[in-house]
Amino acid sequence: MLIDLFDWHIRREGVAMNDGLTIHVGQDVSYLALYTGADRGRDQIPPANSYLQRGGLNHIWIVVDDLAAIEAKVKSFGLQTHSHADYEPGTRFSFNDHDGIEFEVISYA
Repeated sequence: MLIDLFDWHIRREGVAMNDGLTIHVGQDVSYLALYTGADRGRDQIPPANSYLQRGGLNHIWIVVDDLAAIEAKVKSFGLQTHSHADYEPGTRFSFNDHDGIEFEVISYA
């Protein structure tokens, strides 16, 4: 989904430490390094409010040029957007992916 949503590409993919899997997705100048352990299962349910979780991942912040175009793509994946705001230094919205990970998308344009 991230590849299609943000027009990224896979920079690296393969076996990682502890029999895990790593995928690096992004652009030529920046990327996310994603890792999952050997079990690759979904036995842990993410908390309803990641701001109250200790450790782990709170959210990912991504800067884009065209906020409206990205929001339309997010909705085309069947995801709902929330937390729309205009504030210094830009305009933003958030969405949670199918795994419950929160993404904050901002444009400085």
